Amino acid sequence: MMATPLTRVTEALRELTEAGARGEGADRGRGREACVPAVQGSREDVLLRALSHNLTVLEQKLQLDPNWATLQQLRERVMSQFTWSMKSEDAVWNFVTELLVLLLCLKQVMIELLAQFTPPKPNPKTPECAPALPPDTLSISQQKTVQSALQFVVTLGICPYLLPGVGTPLSCRSDFAATVEKMVHRLESPRGISRLHTVTLALLEIARHPSLESMVLTRHFGDLLASLCQLGYSPNKCQQSSVSLKVSQEDRETQKGLTTAELQGCQQALQNLLDRVYQPIVIKELLILQGGAKQVGSAMGGKARTRSQAPAWLRRQCGHLLSERLMKPRGVQAVVRGIVEGAGAGIAGGRSAETAAADWRKCDTVARILASCPQQCLSVGDYYRQVCPQVLELFHIKDKLTAHQFQRVATTTLLSMVKEQPELAEKYLLRPLLAPLICCLDTGEILGKSGHVGTVIVGELELTRCVEDIYKVCVVGNDPSSRLLESLKPVIPAIFSLHCFTKRGVSHLRSGCQEILLWFLQKCEPQVAMLVLKQLTGLAQSIPALHPLYHFTAGDEGGVKLSVKEAVSDEDEALYEKVSLEQWWTECLAQLLSNLQESSLAGDFFIECLKGLTCLAGDMDGGLAPSIADGRSEQEQQLVTLQLVAALCEKFGHFVLSNTVHVIEFVIATLERSCVNLTHKTEETVEAQTLSMAMGLIAAMLGGAVQLTSADFDAMKPMLPRLEQISALHPDPVIQELASDLRITVATHGAFSTKTVAMAAHSTMGNPNQHDDQLTKPSQPKEAGAVTYNHQQSPTSLRAGGTEHGNKPSSGNSPSNFHQILQAAFDPEVPTRAAALRTVTQMIQQRNPDALSNQEKLLSVFLENLKHEDSFVYLSAIQGLSVLSDVYPAQILPQLLDEYQTSSQGAGKTRCVETQMKMGEVLMRSTRALGELASHYRDPLIRVFLMGTRDSDGTMRASSLSNLGELCQCLDFALGSVVHEVTACLAAIVKTEREAEVRRAAVHVITLLLRGLGEKALQVLSDVLRDLYRLLKYVIQTDDDELVVLHAQLTLQEMDHIVRRFLFPEEKLEKKIVILP
Repeated sequence: MMATPLTRVTEALRELTEAGARGEGADRGRGREACVPAVQGSREDVLLRALSHNLTVLEQKLQLDPNWATLQQLRERVMSQFTWSMKSEDAVWNFVTELLVLLLCLKQVMIELLAQFTPPKPNPKTPECAPALPPDTLSISQQKTVQSALQFVVTLGICPYLLPGVGTPLSCRSDFAATVEKMVHRLESPRGISRLHTVTLALLEIARHPSLESMVLTRHFGDLLASLCQLGYSPNKCQQSSVSLKVSQEDRETQKGLTTAELQGCQQALQNLLDRVYQPIVIKELLILQGGAKQVGSAMGGKARTRSQAPAWLRRQCGHLLSERLMKPRGVQAVVRGIVEGAGAGIAGGRSAETAAADWRKCDTVARILASCPQQCLSVGDYYRQVCPQVLELFHIKDKLTAHQFQRVATTTLLSMVKEQPELAEKYLLRPLLAPLICCLDTGEILGKSGHVGTVIVGELELTRCVEDIYKVCVVGNDPSSRLLESLKPVIPAIFSLHCFTKRGVSHLRSGCQEILLWFLQKCEPQVAMLVLKQLTGLAQSIPALHPLYHFTAGDEGGVKLSVKEAVSDEDEALYEKVSLEQWWTECLAQLLSNLQESSLAGDFFIECLKGLTCLAGDMDGGLAPSIADGRSEQEQQLVTLQLVAALCEKFGHFVLSNTVHVIEFVIATLERSCVNLTHKTEETVEAQTLSMAMGLIAAMLGGAVQLTSADFDAMKPMLPRLEQISALHPDPVIQELASDLRITVATHGAFSTKTVAMAAHSTMGNPNQHDDQLTKPSQPKEAGAVTYNHQQSPTSLRAGGTEHGNKPSSGNSPSNFHQILQAAFDPEVPTRAAALRTVTQMIQQRNPDALSNQEKLLSVFLENLKHEDSFVYLSAIQGLSVLSDVYPAQILPQLLDEYQTSSQGAGKTRCVETQMKMGEVLMRSTRALGELASHYRDPLIRVFLMGTRDSDGTMRASSLSNLGELCQCLDFALGSVVHEVTACLAAIVKTEREAEVRRAAVHVITLLLRGLGEKALQVLSDVLRDLYRLLKYVIQTDDDELVVLHAQLTLQEMDHIVRRFLFPEEKLEKKIVILP
């Protein structure tokens, strides 16, 4: 049967490369025995003879075999188009040229076959059948033959003629490539530039065919790139390559370089090649080509050798080409993919992608590259204008495998650009980023163009992306700069309005808006944060959050959009809408500030509101003309301020005054407002009560409720003239006397205190039963001078006073009463101490606010009472600790574990064994109380109990094993892989422990484990059940203690019951009633 032209060409290629493939040895894995000679040093000779032999055999077939006549004619036709000679004294070059001719013949044959092909019409009866393949399709074996031929062409025709440092050297590729390098070094000097130019252009011509293009570029793109860079941009185009050791004078004279046309053609070919290939691959190959000296493993012997550094001209040219790629459309994404996808992300995915997501160093390196303007760029402004929009697009990558990396690169790049070029970053990054929110504040052109009711001003997708991008930059990036905060400040009202809208319903933007607002308030200066809070509440001049004709509406996908709303014609309805909206904004602001309890911003804002009330009262009482602030009258502003004060008091309570400075400022503001009212004689009942409360607070502080410093007394100095004015003008003589005495105490820094001040302090703290001899003592720290508990009070009355009303606010549930209960927990009387501990435990169970806000104090109180020798006390402490860990397991349980571990190790503490066992009892009760949540704390609990089994005291080891058994009984399926560690520990204790009590506890752990799991033990303990069975048998046969043997027998019986219930399940008599339709 006559072979087709396509088959004949591939047979010719296989005829040439088959022996060469054997010569590759390890690289191809075929015919190693036939090619590797006995003498290792003759590998090059064998390869050279094999190439020459294959070339001779092919020439004979082409000339003598009539079946190859068609191929010979095609070959001559293709060769007639060449301008280079086919015959040379160099056998390797003849071999390469013959491969190129055959590959060009293959391309021509594939073109002709495809031109003659007419696809058949699809059969409608069999639409599922695949369409017919075109005739130029290569089979798998033919593709392998072509790939082998291309590898020979690149290895023998390109790599030997590259300059040192250009591309990857042959010695670093494979054993076959290293053999080729040695063989080429032994040949006569080739005409390097000409041959390199010939092979490169021929491969580019072959790659013009779509089917052959993938074979050439997927494996040899880097070599072609290196060859074109050397041909087009090397300073000395006639420079001899490193493969020529002996160059004759005749060769130097006859060697010719490239013409100007050929030089320009190589440069144009390089640009075309770079545009054709997937850009991330181009970026990756250019970076490899630009790379410097590296330690690489040699293919011969595996020894490390240094790769030559790329020449300076090549590094510059690669940098220029990289800059060109970056400046092209979607160039930033290509650069990021080219660098980041090398770590495993992208198409490969899998675990390597997850590892690359954590490689933040590589992401930061890419960000630094993008943030730096390349030297080839003429203007930094042009660079930012082209690159910044692409950086913003990185935030919106939807691929889950690469989204994390791209967002980190975009965030770091944006923050770096803001720091390096603030003005340009403001213009090209921050303004486009904030554009949707700026539109919410714009009231000019947009409304004129689209003022119809229902017109969407900002779409749902735009607003969602804007909030998410700001969240990624600010909250996730968390690198605040003055320019970033300054740019974000104008849109804070819009973000707050959006946050208030999302609080009314369900939206995924709510958490993002809240985190952005909290981040801004925490990172900006306190003065700026205070001004922003005033602007949000309308107490200061600000741009409007929204135009009166704009409003937010719910989107179709859980987002929010901004649209034009219908104007309200009724004035009453408009007023109601305005008042309700302001009230809702106030509530949202108070809720927002409640998340900043660790900061003093809420207290500062509360004091500022109080000062505002004082100023407003003075202005209005003085008959001054009302000033307009943000379009509000003085009365409106006063109402807003009162509403804010009420909301903050309702939300925070006394916690709004988070430190002594806040309390002092609050008292000063109250005194100042009272002085204004006394001057104008307008004081009312509420204001009089507020004054009494403020004076009581300052009296309590001076009476020892808090530890006052010299700075605190300096902060109190503004009170002196106000107290003097109150003592002179107030109509109540009691208030006058108290104000006068407080003034004396503040002026003397607490060195002198009258009876009036002491009584006011004790009244404020809720305990007037103090001796008169303490009234003239100076103020002391809280620990020393606080009010002590009345020992004459019975435990019953104490319990009733503390828990009668539960969480409801009452006099018996006040903070002062709570502190009295805590002090009673250290009473020397055992009943009083135990009653106090049980009262505190009940307060924790009832979620009393005072108890829940003093976790650390309660923990220290219970731990201290745990050491008491009376069971009535330490059992109450154990119960309290277990309840406390049940309410707050995440905070309390780790501290209990640390206490247990520290006590078991005995490091730096002299606790007795009884105290350690009490702590073990606490952990056991806590584990039982956790129930299913015990699996969440599995690892720390098991680790501590296993460490307890190594304690020096036998009783402690037995206690740890008992706790371990209780824990394993609760874990159920959550025991997981830890079962191996538990089993190994039990086996070691049973076989090596000397004390019988500890061995009994170890066997009892197995019993508890089987009882807790039941029939599930066959699944959970499947890996260790046989080992446990053998261990129990070992105990029965070898242990001397009768109780240990008895425990082992009982455990085997439990195991027997479990297996029997599994093999012979209990039959149940059931009657099923089926209702037929």
